[in-house]
Amino acid sequence: MSNKVKIGISIGDVNGIGLEVILKTLSHNSILDYCTPIVYGHTKVASYHRKALGLNDFNFNVVNHAGLANPKKANMINCWEEDVKIDLGVSNETGGKYALLSLEKATEDLISGEIDALVTAPINKFNIQSETFKFPGHTEYLQERSGSNDVLMFLISEELRIGVVTGHIPLKEVSENITKEKIVRKLKLINDSLKKDFWIEKPKIAVLGLNPHAGDNGLLGKEEQDIIIPAIHEAFDKGIICFGPYPADGFFGNGTFKQFDAVLAMYHDQGLVPFKTIAFSTGVNYTAGMKVVRTSPDHGTGYDIAGKNLADPTSFIEAVFAAVHIVKNRKEQEALLGNQLKTGGKIVETALDIKDDAN
Repeated sequence: MSNKVKIGISIGDVNGIGLEVILKTLSHNSILDYCTPIVYGHTKVASYHRKALGLNDFNFNVVNHAGLANPKKANMINCWEEDVKIDLGVSNETGGKYALLSLEKATEDLISGEIDALVTAPINKFNIQSETFKFPGHTEYLQERSGSNDVLMFLISEELRIGVVTGHIPLKEVSENITKEKIVRKLKLINDSLKKDFWIEKPKIAVLGLNPHAGDNGLLGKEEQDIIIPAIHEAFDKGIICFGPYPADGFFGNGTFKQFDAVLAMYHDQGLVPFKTIAFSTGVNYTAGMKVVRTSPDHGTGYDIAGKNLADPTSFIEAVFAAVHIVKNRKEQEALLGNQLKTGGKIVETALDIKDDAN
């Protein structure tokens, strides 16, 4: 039996670039040295995209169950029986329907432990809405399905890791959704993830302000003085090494972010705009705080380039490798903790020093 990490892959919107980046990723045989990929979709849909890309020598190994996956091949589980009409570059009901079927089956296997991690290709958050999917995105869906009390949208790359206090909500609702308690919870999620998932022994976290110039001592807003600074103090008292609040513009403009292991932004675009500017082609979206592991590329459905063989698979490749790293890091930590319980001793600090603190 292979001990390679089993990576489940949901195909996203069938009319977008999801299957293109998946096929380009899996066409590199070297990926099989690190994991066993299992794609949740249908061979006919994959074949349509494969022909559009000219990948004539690539084929999936079709299996009925993740437990039957061949560790030496790219595997496919057919999640439906009917034929699907593909309209590349078009957002329609079909794209949402089959994206959801793929996601539901992959999530079932993730939660039941049939796969070790899930990498999700991009969905269209509008056309996927249905009676069984009433969420702003993957993050919220997986939070509910996994029974997690709280999760963190955590964007990760070699250059930068950044989480957000508020995620997919309108900008006008951001301020009222920022509380001291929520900031402390998100800081704990970042701190725990950096230790458990990335093996950083003493993480150092920066916290951004909400207002221009981080409020300018209350002149441009009170959230920093009333909420953010007290939250930083409380988190620090709980052993989380965090500093701020920093004005977002200068923080990224002068490279201060390079001095920290991670950054906590107050809202979606405050974090994702600098992240995608700095690491667009290599960035990965990781849902921290769950018992299960999920990553995704940091781009969308790419309707404008769908079917044109223009999609860059780099972010998807990085998402696969990030999932493999995190799963292995968690397993090694569990093994160390298990040995500690058996011996009654302490885990030596140098054990952390041998790990790479990058994703």
